[in-house]
Amino acid sequence: MTALERAIARPDPVHDFGARSPLDGLDRRSVGFFDVLAQSVAAVAPAAAATTVVLLVAGISPPATVLSIVLAGILSLLVARTISQFARRLAAAGSTYTYAARGLGPGAGLASGAAILVGYGAIAMFALLGGAYYVTFLLESAWPAVGGPGTLAAVLAAEAAFVAVVLVRGIRLSSRIALVVEVLSVALIAVLLVVLLIRIGPIDPGRVLGLAEIDPAALAAGSVIALTAFVGFESASTLGVEARAPLRNVPRAIVWTVLLSGGLYVLAAVAQVAGFDAMGSSLAASASPINELASAYGLGGWGVVADIGIAASFVACAIGSTTALTRVLFTMGRDRVLPSPAGRAHPRFGTPIGAVALAFPLIAGVPFLLLLSGVDVRGAMHATIAVGGAGYIVAYILVCIAAPVFLRRIGELTVGSAITATVSAVVLTGALVTFFVVDAAGGSVALWVVLAVGALAAIAVLVRMRRGTPSLARVGSYDEPVASEVLGGIARRERRGGA
Repeated sequence: MTALERAIARPDPVHDFGARSPLDGLDRRSVGFFDVLAQSVAAVAPAAAATTVVLLVAGISPPATVLSIVLAGILSLLVARTISQFARRLAAAGSTYTYAARGLGPGAGLASGAAILVGYGAIAMFALLGGAYYVTFLLESAWPAVGGPGTLAAVLAAEAAFVAVVLVRGIRLSSRIALVVEVLSVALIAVLLVVLLIRIGPIDPGRVLGLAEIDPAALAAGSVIALTAFVGFESASTLGVEARAPLRNVPRAIVWTVLLSGGLYVLAAVAQVAGFDAMGSSLAASASPINELASAYGLGGWGVVADIGIAASFVACAIGSTTALTRVLFTMGRDRVLPSPAGRAHPRFGTPIGAVALAFPLIAGVPFLLLLSGVDVRGAMHATIAVGGAGYIVAYILVCIAAPVFLRRIGELTVGSAITATVSAVVLTGALVTFFVVDAAGGSVALWVVLAVGALAAIAVLVRMRRGTPSLARVGSYDEPVASEVLGGIARRERRGGA
């Protein structure tokens, strides 16, 4: 018997490993790289954002639409690389909540957790509204008599029910559905955009980029709006427990999501800007740019197919955003930040069933309340994406501040990582302020909605901090090896009341 064989047969005892992970109960190590990538891509919803967000950017910064999206993509890539510093070292389900807590302590963790919950929740609402809007638009095109608020509400209810079932049944089902939907949707949109560019003919890069008409303030505001097309790229980090080889697959998925989405957005922006410029029409005034371009260039049937893909992408976004939301809530439940039922997992499906029950009534209910109160669906979408975008950006700022502190503490800080994180935090902060200044000047109420939500979140964090219970030391838990997985592992005795 060799020394290695003897060590395996009679290993030395290794103490102080837990009998179970702090995040025990999730379907551990059950999904591969493409499922993890599908989670982030679904949360971003590139097929839907390629049309809706390009239109929003054109409304604020018409000449600089393409350049705004390019700048937003570069900033998103810098932030993605910073978040990946944590994802390469921690297998977590809490996303920026866990990362900020590990870098800056419980207070920053709670603040980042509140911000990312607002981000995931508001974007899930935005996606449900967007899916209902496009499905209703398709139904009205085929059967004009079925349109109206009743149809919109019925579609919204059907979407919510479908998303709830998928969330309960498990991450493998939800990630596979998201993967199939997004691959088909992106393929449809990309093919249509390429065909449109061929039909449009030669393109003048100077006119498409709007270099002669750029207003720096409008460019900055447009870049922040464009940034909302990328938010959610980090949501793969909420699958750190459920992913196989998470320290490798999660960072790759985060970065690849930004690259793939950014490529599609630039293609979409170029096609739409060039197409409307060739027609002598205003992109910002269009209700459905892709449909109008398809009709103008003899591709009317493709416009309908694209709308189907966009509607499906919105539904996938609702699944992806709510999946991420429930993992953060689950982690907070296990950390005793929230009531313990939030940390309950389904015994069969390995899903955070307690967090689903806590979050879903709000996610599905708020869109209904907005519509019942008389808010136009596009106005409701603008408000929810503004709130969601603000939540994401605040969470990203805190993580970018936390990363150098965390890396220095573990002795792995480099000049490159420090510069990337610092630049990202400064630019994100400036971009957020610029956006709300421009948005408020345009008469939007989004700023006041964001301030109200932010005040409620701040109060919740302060109340939790004032309680000062010892459980705050647990904030930011992540998946850890357990005794049964370690050769010679012996579980430490768990204290009563542990997770």
